[in-house]
Formats: sequence, C-alpha cells, structure tokens
Amino acid sequence: MRSYSFFTIILLCLAILLVDTLSFYWLQSITSLLQSVFLQNLINIVFWIFTLGLITSIILLRSRLETLHPYRKQLLVTSFYGLTISSFIPKIIFVIVISILYFTNFVFSDEESLIAIPIIGLFSGFLPFFVILHSIFRTLYRFKIHRIKINIKDLPSSFEGLRIVHISDLHLGSFNSRYHILDRAVKIINQLEPDFIFFTGDLVNNHAWELKGWQTVLKKLNAKMGKYAVLGNHDYGDYSDWKSEERKRANFETIKYFYKKINFKLLLNEAVSIEKDGQKIAIVGVENWGNPPFKQYGDLKMALKSIAEIPFKILLSHDPSHWNEEVTDKTTIALTLSGHTHGMQAGINIKSKNWSPIQYKYKQWAGLYKNLNQYLYVTRGLGWMGFPGRLGMRPEITLIELYK
Repeated sequence: MRSYSFFTIILLCLAILLVDTLSFYWLQSITSLLQSVFLQNLINIVFWIFTLGLITSIILLRSRLETLHPYRKQLLVTSFYGLTISSFIPKIIFVIVISILYFTNFVFSDEESLIAIPIIGLFSGFLPFFVILHSIFRTLYRFKIHRIKINIKDLPSSFEGLRIVHISDLHLGSFNSRYHILDRAVKIINQLEPDFIFFTGDLVNNHAWELKGWQTVLKKLNAKMGKYAVLGNHDYGDYSDWKSEERKRANFETIKYFYKKINFKLLLNEAVSIEKDGQKIAIVGVENWGNPPFKQYGDLKMALKSIAEIPFKILLSHDPSHWNEEVTDKTTIALTLSGHTHGMQAGINIKSKNWSPIQYKYKQWAGLYKNLNQYLYVTRGLGWMGFPGRLGMRPEITLIELYK
C-alpha cells in the first residue's frame, strides 16, 4: 500500500479545516437560536475536538505508516478513510445547502423562512451522515443475488440451462481476516448449485499475505463442471513499493499458486474446452487488460488460438473496457464476464433506474449489455476497496442461466 505524500496530507488537512470552519460558522448561527449558553459551548467544544483530533490522527498515522505491519497499516488507513468520508461529505453538503439558503433568503424574507433555514440545513447534513453510516455498518456485507437469463442462439443444445455463478473483486485484505462474513457468501453460492463458478479478478488488494486463512473458506465453493478465474489489476502488486523486483515476483507467484489450493483453474491468456454429449464450449481467460493508467497484460489473440474451431466462447476479462476495445465486432465471443468497477460502491439501483458516478468513466459499469449477438455482464463485486461501505451498491453474487 502506498503511503500518502506529505503534500497530500497537508492538502487533506487544509480541506478538512476549511470545510469544518465553514460548518462551524453556520453551526454557530444555528445554535444562537438556542437559549442555553452551556449547550452552545458544549456543541462548539465537541465540534473542534473532533476536527483537531481527526487532523492530528491523520498526521500521526502518516508518520507511523512505514513502521506498521501491513495488516495494521491497511486496517488503520481504511478506518480513518471511512471516518473522514462519513464526516467530510455531510459537512460539505451542509455548508453548500445552508449557504445557498441564507444567500437567497432575500427572496423569502419572512420570519418563517428564517426558522426553516437552520432546520433544513441541519437535515441536509445529518441525512447523508446517517446514510453513509448505514452503508458502512449495514449494507457492506449484505450480499445480493442478481439472477440473469440470457438467450443466445449459438448455444449448443447440450448446454441448455447452463448455470453460471459469477463473482469478482473479493479484495480479501479488506475483510481483515473476518472469515465468517465471506463464509456466508460461500453458502449462498453453493445453494445456487452452479455448473460453473467464474471469478474475474482482484483476489487481493496488493499483497499475498492477505490470503492467510482464506484457503479453508474458498475451497468450500462447489461447481459441477469447474471453477475458473482470471487476474485483476490489483493482483500484480503494481500499487505497492517493493524493495526488489524479486519480492514483487514472489508475491505474484504466491497469489497465482493460491488458486491451485482452492481448486480454481487460473486462466493466463489461455482457454479450455468443455465437452458435454459430444458438443463443446470454450472458456477463455485473459490477464488484466485495461485502458491507461491500467496496464495491459492480457493477450486475447493468444488465448483464442487453441480453441479457434469452437464456435461458442465465454470470456473472463477483469476490466469491462476490454469488451469494446477487442471483443465486440472483432471476435465471435458470445458472452464476456467482467468486474473491476464495483459500481463505485455508490449509486442508485431502483428497478430499471441505475446510476453511479462511475458511469462517466466506464460505458459499461454494472449489469447486462448487448451488442448484436454478443453480451457483456459486469458485476458490482463481492468485496470492497478504499471506502469501507456500499451506498446503494450491495455486494453482488450473480447467477447467469444460458438458453438457446
């Protein structure tokens, strides 16, 4: 995990101080309506203790990061990140809303509006605060099953009704060795009785030590016809500083070997053919392929060489941007499965209405997409990275059934 630079820490502290100063100014205006001077002073003291405490903690955390064990380092960083987000964003919303209300008050200059402004302002701050807390403590591990049925005309009849469980982006280090949480997801997956389990990358955040203890949990995953996986951008160790290239390589080899321990076939720019009642389909897997700044380790042409004669192909590729760049209209791959985006772990999913800020970066970011006779499914991911919460984007287990 890269440690934050001194300049970044200073900018973060200044941003917190600026937003909190503005929040304090408007909070004083609101608390002036209170009759109790003691209560006003108490609110002010608590407010500044929290602000200065948060800034001090960030500075101390930065100074001690390099001396901490990677496990403790990751736990502290994600905890403070969650604390900062849950405090910072509501205050920004509070400052923006109440500033607009006060500066436009000349339009509503009656006494009732002066009373309504602080109430609306406080509500605008407290509501997102509790929503973020809910996303951290309630929905982060509320696994949701998405059931998808796809009709594909070229599907061999022997594979009619094929059941695929698609999972991605476990980021095992983020679970902080809480094996019982992911064990619940494993039980859900096994109850779906899949023919295949496909995992589309980001097993870890960066390091092989994150895998400790997870073999017992993930080995329980059952699939009738096989379990296959590919690598994601976080699995290469590219986001860490390594003392030597040998250590980075050893970390990478340990991550790859872990798939053998849990009985998954890791596809590294290669493919396998699956035969049933004399008919075949191909499972193709590429290493991570993404648009810059993400690296392109994947080689789709190499992966397709050995199964060129098999008409029906399923591709596992971590980054959904790969679909537009190299799959659609350039290959005969019927179905591509991807992850990577997490749905940004924040957005809106109401029936057919889906929105997330991540859609401005990725054209295909969550759900099922179609281009002529080619399909792409992008899962919202099972784990989390960075922000320890999921706001409107519950962790996903996908059941895909294929029919002619």
